[in-house]
Parts: sequence; C-alpha cells; structure tokens
Amino acid sequence: MRGDDIQQGGMFSYVSLESRVPPTHPLRGMKALLDEALASMSRDFDRVYATEGRPSIPPERLVRASTLQILYSIRSERLLCEQLDYNLLFRWFVGLSIDEPIWDHSSFTKNRDRLIEGGEEAAAARGAPGEAGAVALE
Repeated sequence: MRGDDIQQGGMFSYVSLESRVPPTHPLRGMKALLDEALASMSRDFDRVYATEGRPSIPPERLVRASTLQILYSIRSERLLCEQLDYNLLFRWFVGLSIDEPIWDHSSFTKNRDRLIEGGEEAAAARGAPGEAGAVALE
C-alpha cells in the first residue's frame, strides 16, 4: 500500500525546517521543480502501489532522498539514512519533520527497487518510446 506524502509540522517544535533553509539556497529551486514533477507522476505511483496493506515509504520521499544521494555523492543507502537522521537540510528537502523517524536503509533499498521496477512496467505499458526502449536495453 502506498504511504501518504503528508508534510505536517511538529506539534511541539518551535523551529520550522522551512525557516532554517536560507531563501537563496540552491536546493529550494530544485525542490520546487522536483515537487512539481512528482505531483504530475502521482497517478503513476498509485498504479504501482497496492491499495491495501501496510503503508510503505512514500515514493515522493524516495525520489527526493535519491536525488540528494546523487547530488551529494552519498555512496550508500545506509549513509543516506544516517544523513537524513541528523541533517536538517536533507530532512527539509525530503519532506520529513524534525522528529519523524527515519526508515531503515534496507527498507529504503527494497522500496526504491520496487519503485524502479514499477516505473519500468508502467513505461512499457504506456508505450513511452524513450522509457520503454530503456527498459528493453536493461
């Protein structure tokens, strides 16, 4: 089952992550573009995830976290999850509140792989020429 991408501030937090990120930080523009792209992919995500069962890591958060992993050259999911645990900039970018628990690195890897497989199937089913061609080459 697909988890909800709810972005809600903490009830007892006196500092918002939004206020901690400088207005001119380069990740602000990237987050806006990424959030727009992810919103347009919401129906695709709905098709990949089951409607029943235990909620998974929201795919939007997986994509945002993977983007940080690429941008900051983080060499493993274990180190990425460690960074997400204490790095306020990373928490803000992914959409995690200050006190929200971080998922286990193995869950991250498993959910990411499932999302990639589901995306390949969706691209092939849609008949998207570039994406379906990439699937055939793998």
